[in-house]
Amino acid sequence: MNTNLRIQNTLIIICLIVSGFGYGQNTTENDSISNKLTEVIVTKEKKMFTNKNGNIKVDVANSILNSTPNTLDLLSKLPNITISADKESITVIGKGNPLIYIDNQKVGMNDLNALSVDDIKTIEIINNPSSKYEAEGRAVILITRKFSKKEGSQTTASEVASFKKEFNNYLGINSSFKKNKFEWKANFNYNKLSPWESHKIDYQIPDEDIISNYNVATANNKRKQFIFGGGLFYKINEDDYFSISLNSKLQSEPFDINATTYNKNGDVENDVITHSDNKSQKNFINSFVNYSKKIKPIDTQLFAGLQYSNFDQDLSSLAQNNFNDTQFEWALNSNQKFNVSVFSGRIDLEKKFKNEMKLEVGGLYLSADAKTDFEIFNFETNNTVSSMYNFDEKNSAGYAQLSGSIKKIGYSVGFRVENTDILGKFKNDQEPLIDKNYTDFFPKAQVDIPIDSTKSITLNYSKSISRPNYSSTSQGSTYINPYYLYSRNINLDPTINNQISSSFQYKDKSVKLSYYKNTDPVYSSFVYDDENNILIFKETNFDKESGFNLEFTLPFTYKIWTSTNSLSFILNKIEDDSAQFMTSKPYLYYYSSNEFKLPKGYVISLSAWGSTEQKEGVFERKAISIIMGLGVLKTFFTNWNCTLSYNDILSNTIYEEKFTINDISSKARFLVDAHEFSIALKYSFGKIKSAEFKEKNIDDNSNRIK
Repeated sequence: MNTNLRIQNTLIIICLIVSGFGYGQNTTENDSISNKLTEVIVTKEKKMFTNKNGNIKVDVANSILNSTPNTLDLLSKLPNITISADKESITVIGKGNPLIYIDNQKVGMNDLNALSVDDIKTIEIINNPSSKYEAEGRAVILITRKFSKKEGSQTTASEVASFKKEFNNYLGINSSFKKNKFEWKANFNYNKLSPWESHKIDYQIPDEDIISNYNVATANNKRKQFIFGGGLFYKINEDDYFSISLNSKLQSEPFDINATTYNKNGDVENDVITHSDNKSQKNFINSFVNYSKKIKPIDTQLFAGLQYSNFDQDLSSLAQNNFNDTQFEWALNSNQKFNVSVFSGRIDLEKKFKNEMKLEVGGLYLSADAKTDFEIFNFETNNTVSSMYNFDEKNSAGYAQLSGSIKKIGYSVGFRVENTDILGKFKNDQEPLIDKNYTDFFPKAQVDIPIDSTKSITLNYSKSISRPNYSSTSQGSTYINPYYLYSRNINLDPTINNQISSSFQYKDKSVKLSYYKNTDPVYSSFVYDDENNILIFKETNFDKESGFNLEFTLPFTYKIWTSTNSLSFILNKIEDDSAQFMTSKPYLYYYSSNEFKLPKGYVISLSAWGSTEQKEGVFERKAISIIMGLGVLKTFFTNWNCTLSYNDILSNTIYEEKFTINDISSKARFLVDAHEFSIALKYSFGKIKSAEFKEKNIDDNSNRIK
């Protein structure tokens, strides 16, 4: 601890000394050229957060958030967003898993991992998405990338040194070039990470007279990531453009899992140490082609886009057990491969009428092909189990949305129709295991009622769907110990959601009340295999879920202090015939982000979030104490900046939950390595100038604006 404090103090002193020197240099230079200025540009300072009816927009490019080392960590700093302990899913408080969009294209978790933070302009959290977006999800996280309006080239090099339990390093280069109608962008990141996590589960199966617990510590991870991307943007004219982009993440890591287990089955007791050597390779690639065209004869904007994604995972594991402090013996040797390719195309038409009414129509086609190939050798039985499973999904959708206003009352009504065709089949089976074809209708409606220039009321209804991700419907499994196994569920069904809400906005502050009801929600469950004496942990569809969410968004600014605050009072009730219903009570989620702009270019950021104890019918989760973060940003020499960050200052990122399903009682505890001190350095070089390309001038009086 003393060593870490000395390191932190030294880095702070170095950063302040260098930044102070930079400030002195800038002062001298400004004095020498002050009489050479020929033009003064007055710009309005942008806020980090803006709020409208509970929809929060975040300015990433011009804030301290731009120094965050990766996109997932960036999202975890935003209001109402939580990242799962395994960083495999995102949740919007009171909304569940959101849709994620980068510009006009829907993406997934792998795209976020392959996106450079330095390429992000803004992030918007949309709580009531229109029919234009896929019906999957009750909220949308919309990420808008940067595009330059000036000519020239610029390259930014960044280095982030992160001190957690182990040292982590992030090195990145982001480059752009713009000339006339063309803009080219490229990025490359190389990350050397040493992630750590731990979890512990105690469970009882009274009907089988079983009491057991295990503790897993994942250590000695040496993860390497290569993240790269590039894109070309061609602005044909004022209304039309063409773009093509590609991004990829290549990740490899050897990692050891060490678990200690106590198991009592009747009169038989065992203490087991399980050690597994694992190697993982994950490769992801995604590509977009977009075209936007103004059809002038009918005054309609056309957008067309194509997208192709491929995710390839190869996991090998060799596990051994030591029973009752005797000797290690080999248990399992497994090799699992998973590959999914997704192709999609969409078309959108937008027509604006003279009375400010707008009509939007469009369609989408998606085709996904997932393959799972695994082979497991059991040393105890000397048997090999192998299997190949193919999963194909096709989705066709069409939508229409009409919006406008009648006597200052705004309205938006629309619907989306989606047909889904799913076929899941083992290679050696004659008949498919899964054969589904269904069509769903998703209506949406919103009314905006202005009271005066500062106050308004919004009413909203929507129906949506949440489908399991492709890896969830694969055959993958993870061996923890001789009595416990994590498994995927190829029989998962989608969740259907209905929601009504009302919000009141006063200036930039809002309060929103929502009621929702979910059919077939997906949560974790237990199944006991008495023949093999193994408890299988997997996701499954529960019967129903319903709840209320009362959300307050309260931003304010006072001199150098800008603050964004969010309070959510949530009552969530989950029910299932297989689970013991305990109780359902309201709980509180709170978030506060504060930014202080000091003299000489210093910016201090202080954030905090947490939640009270959650009792949601089936699941009970302990309170998350205050998670605090502190950041100090200093810009100097015009093109240098230094950011010091201290995350999870109090080391409170601990998740605990308990539940009883299928007469199996469980208590779980997850520890996440979020306590972090980091220093980020960023240097930009290049020359940006006003564009020489002149677009058609449609305002003869524009030269009078100076």
